[in-house]
Amino acid sequence: MKKEISIKEIKGIRIGQAENAEAGTGCTVFLSEKGMAAGLDVRGGGPASRESELLNPLAAAQAIHGILLAGGSAFGLGGADGVMKYLEERGIGFEVGPSLKVPLVCQADLFDLTVGDPHIRPDKAMGYEACINAEKDGTGNYRDGNYGAGCGATVGKFAGMDYCMKSGIGSYALQIGELQVGAVVAVNALGDIYDWKTGQKIAGLLAENKKSFRSTEELMYASTKVVENKFTGNTTIGVVLTNGKFHKTSLCKIAGMAHDGFARSIRPVHTSADGDSIYAVSVGDVSADQDLVGTLAGEVMSEAIIRAVESAESAYGYPGLGSWKME
Repeated sequence: MKKEISIKEIKGIRIGQAENAEAGTGCTVFLSEKGMAAGLDVRGGGPASRESELLNPLAAAQAIHGILLAGGSAFGLGGADGVMKYLEERGIGFEVGPSLKVPLVCQADLFDLTVGDPHIRPDKAMGYEACINAEKDGTGNYRDGNYGAGCGATVGKFAGMDYCMKSGIGSYALQIGELQVGAVVAVNALGDIYDWKTGQKIAGLLAENKKSFRSTEELMYASTKVVENKFTGNTTIGVVLTNGKFHKTSLCKIAGMAHDGFARSIRPVHTSADGDSIYAVSVGDVSADQDLVGTLAGEVMSEAIIRAVESAESAYGYPGLGSWKME
């Protein structure tokens, strides 16, 4: 029987967050000192990423030591330098010679440059700070809401930033017997957000009076004219965590199945203006069926998306779901 657990109950990984709330940007790091098998599936047309090819099943690396989700678009990719510094100082990495180890760190960024201060982005110092915060209480300082990579996240941007809503980062995890599967996702979508169980829209594009919703899809359907600039960049990025024992190839498939959670909860999704990316990592030795875990990955991802918008607080002039009431 399924039961909900905290994302922090999945052992073998620590999650730390750091943000600059005034500037509207931040980062969330996932650390595994012993190394974790990982896969990646990118469906959006505009990803900002680092070391993605490490997770290609044909690449030699069978484990990585860190994943960083961050804001700042391509400018924020320097955040992984801080993660590498942290790991190097602790002697963690792939051994390439006597007393020399290279930490393997992957990164995906979302676009939040139009939210706060566009000239302040996650950097080496912020990435390092997130790693230090991952040490807190043995499991890290992770929280849902306007934190880490979700600090500057927004949704429903097809009509421009004047009509979008504040989003954030969210988590959800399930356990069946010994098997644990969880997701963390920073929701920064061009499209609207739906409750996957009811089909009801819960966040996204606001009406012109900002007291009710409009449908992004219906607004798109109103004209077949080519839109060269979708007003801003977007990207929903997430990580699926499991204590199930899987190799890289299986994890790439599990990450792909987790995109079902995106498709159920975000409409439209995987557009040319999004860089939608999902990592999947194995941090345990529990024997489990790949398709079962992939199916659970889609479910926990959908629930984590709901948590991300429900926990978001109003900020930077954008209403969060908790303080906005539809009329």
